[in-house]
Amino acid sequence: MATSRPIAAMRNLGPATARMLAEIDIRSEQDLRALGAVGAFARLRFACIPGLSLNALYAMHAALNDIHWRAMSADAKASLRSEVERALEPIPR
Repeated sequence: MATSRPIAAMRNLGPATARMLAEIDIRSEQDLRALGAVGAFARLRFACIPGLSLNALYAMHAALNDIHWRAMSADAKASLRSEVERALEPIPR
């Protein structure tokens, strides 16, 4: 499996997602795999990227698993949303 493909060449991800990810220095499949879908989505949220929606989270996760994002179960989507919420929680002092 080639892990250096450009983002726009990955299943479920096109030019709009590639532009969003480029804003946070994710330009290849290898970059996305290093952070994972949840980590990348959390960074996009933190960077206040315009046009960001949960569909981007689902598409990134599905792309990394080579499945169509619409084939993801409701449970899988709920689990991803929970992971994002935990990733965005403030660190307790």
